[in-house]
Amino acid sequence: MAASAPTPHGTGFPAEGRCGYYVEKKKRFCRMVVAAGKRFCGEHAGAAEEENARKRILCPLDPKHTVYEDQLAKHLKKCNSREKPKPDFFIQDINAGLKDETEIPEQLVPISFLSEEQMENLIKKLRKASEGLNSTLKDQIMSHPALHDALNDPKNGDSATKHLKQQASILGNIEKLKLLGPRRCFVEFGAGKGKLSHWVDIALKDAEKVHFILVEKVTTRFKVDGKHRKKNSVFERLQIDIQHLCLNKIPLLSKEKLPVVGIGKHLCGVATDLALRCLVETYAASCEERNEEPLAKRVKNDKTEKEINTLAKEGNEKNIPEKWTPVAGIVIALCCHHRCDWRHYVGKEYFRALGLGAVEFHYFQRMSSWATCGMQKTSLEASNSSTKRKDKQNDGSEEHDDGGYRITDDSTESLPGFLNVEEKKKIGHLCKLLIDQGRINYLQQKGFNPALQYYTDPLVSLENVLLTALPNHSSSPETTA
Repeated sequence: MAASAPTPHGTGFPAEGRCGYYVEKKKRFCRMVVAAGKRFCGEHAGAAEEENARKRILCPLDPKHTVYEDQLAKHLKKCNSREKPKPDFFIQDINAGLKDETEIPEQLVPISFLSEEQMENLIKKLRKASEGLNSTLKDQIMSHPALHDALNDPKNGDSATKHLKQQASILGNIEKLKLLGPRRCFVEFGAGKGKLSHWVDIALKDAEKVHFILVEKVTTRFKVDGKHRKKNSVFERLQIDIQHLCLNKIPLLSKEKLPVVGIGKHLCGVATDLALRCLVETYAASCEERNEEPLAKRVKNDKTEKEINTLAKEGNEKNIPEKWTPVAGIVIALCCHHRCDWRHYVGKEYFRALGLGAVEFHYFQRMSSWATCGMQKTSLEASNSSTKRKDKQNDGSEEHDDGGYRITDDSTESLPGFLNVEEKKKIGHLCKLLIDQGRINYLQQKGFNPALQYYTDPLVSLENVLLTALPNHSSSPETTA
C-alpha cells in the first residue's frame, strides 16, 4: 500500500525523525523512529519505492508484526515473541490442581439452551446450597493517610479517583490486619502496573527489609515499580502465569525467609484460585515441613535489645508476629467469577459436600455474571458504563474490573424469561457468594482464618468484595529451642 498524503485529520507533517506513513485507522502519522536518511520505519518501509524490492512477511511467532523475508532467520533469534528459557521458579501446572477428566462432560450447552425446568432445578440447587450463608457482608470500607494527598488532588478524573479509593481501602484493610509492617515480602498477584505495591511501599516509609514481588503474566506498560529507589525496599517483577509459579524457588524468598503477604486488586476469576493454591499449598505447606526459624528469634539475632526497644517506642512492634509463618496474610479483591474454572477451583470439596459437581459449578459461574451485567440500564448507569470502559483503556491490565456494566459473553443469551431483573441479580450474587464460600472453606482447611467483606462502595466498583485471611496460631510452626 502506498503512503497516504497528508490529510486534514492529521497534523499535516510527521514529527521530525519519525515515520512518514499516515495510519488511516488512527488518523495520525506513525510515531516509530526512522533510520538516518530514511522516510519510513521498517514496518512501513514497503510504502516507499526504494524498498519495493524487499518483501515483508508476517512474523511466524507473532503475526502482529512483519519482518523482511530475507532477514527472517536473524529475526527469529531475537524476536520478543520467541520462547525463552524457563526460570527456576517456573514449574509447569504446579498450582493448577488435579485434572479429573471424568468429572467434566465433553460439552456443556449454553445457559440459553437450557429448558425452563432445567433452569428451575439449577436455581433450586443453588438456593438449597446457599441456605445458612450470610448474604449480607460486613462493610469494611477504609482509607489510609498515605493516599490522602492523591485522593484530594483536583487534577484527578473519575477514573483515577475510583482506583485510588479502592487502593486506599485495600491498604487500610492490610493495616487493620497488622500486616503493614517491616520484615515482610509482599507478593502482588495480577500486579499490572504495580500501583497497589507502590502505595504499600509509600505507607511503609522507611520500614526495614521490605520486599515486593510483582507477578504479572503479560508485558505491562507504564509500570511504577521501576521508579522506587528506597534503600530498604526491593522490587522484583516476574512475568509468569500464576499457574506455574513456585515461590519456593525465588532466590529472594529462599534467602531472606521473610513472611509473605499475598495481595491483589481485582484478581480475575481463576487467578484467585491459582494464587491461593500458590500461597497455602505450594509455598506455605513446603515451608512448614521444613519448620523454619521463628521470626522473633531472627529479629533478636539481627538486632540489639536497644534497637528492639526503639521499634517498640515507634509503634512498630505490634506488627511483628510472635511466630514466623510462611504466609502472614492474604488480602485479595475478588473479581470476574464467570472466569473461574472447575479444574483450578480450590473449593471442590465444599461443592462435593453439598452434592454439587463440575456441571453445577459451570452453570453457577456463568450465572454469576447476572450480578454485574447491567441489564436494563438507566441513563446514569449507561454513563457509568462509559466511564468504566475508559477506565479499562486507561489503566491497562491492572484493572480487571468486570464489575462495571460490560455484558459478558453469556449474559445476553442467558436471561430466562420467568425471572425479573432483581431476581436475576440476586441469583448472580448467590452464585458469587457460593463460589467464594468454597474458597473460605478451603482456607479454613489449610489453617487460616478467612473472611469476606465489602471494601468499597458499589458505585465505585460492583466487584467490591475483599477476601482476607490470617493464619491460625495452631498453623504456625512451633518455636524451636
